[in-house]
Amino acid sequence: MKIREQALRSLYALIGVAILAFGAATLRIGQVGLDPYTAANIGIGNFLGLSLGVYQLIINFIILGIVFILGRSYIGIGTVINMVLTGFFIDFYTWIYTDFITIKINFFTQSLALVIGVLIFTFGASFYMSAKLGNAPYDAIAPIIVERTKFHYRSVRVSQDIFFVVLAFIFGGPVGIGTVINAFFTGPLIDFWNKKVSQPIIEKSIKRKMRT
Repeated sequence: MKIREQALRSLYALIGVAILAFGAATLRIGQVGLDPYTAANIGIGNFLGLSLGVYQLIINFIILGIVFILGRSYIGIGTVINMVLTGFFIDFYTWIYTDFITIKINFFTQSLALVIGVLIFTFGASFYMSAKLGNAPYDAIAPIIVERTKFHYRSVRVSQDIFFVVLAFIFGGPVGIGTVINAFFTGPLIDFWNKKVSQPIIEKSIKRKMRT
């Protein structure tokens, strides 16, 4: 991959992470539950007296070490961008919501936060993944298990997500309907964004930039 193309893909991966983090913060501030991994990290981080950004960075480094040993092909620049910045971006957006935007929590605002949060989160995840610069450490776990056991990916990923939902519940993380939706139903949405928006935008943009 040429340096210019890699730089462009890195930029798109960064944009994707920033977008998905905004979606996660929207779910968080709406008190409707976050994706299983983030919900567990918030709960455990609070238990240890650490912010989401700090705790998630620590656990990501641990998972990255395992991924490096068992499946280093899943690691790329995008992996580093995701593992280092996602938690801090979520903390930042949460601070913006809390300090500058007044949201009264009721059924309407929670429903709105749920819909908008899931759509933004899945689009950001799609945009990040469509940059094709490596998986987030958490997202690399299931493919590695599948490679070594031949189990079905969906079964492994759902089991992985359920495990982190249980962790989130035990440690008082933000578990709710948004957690359930993210655990079971984000795949089709990400696939939709991949085919209709993210991949066409990124690939066409890169081809155009590489010609100039």
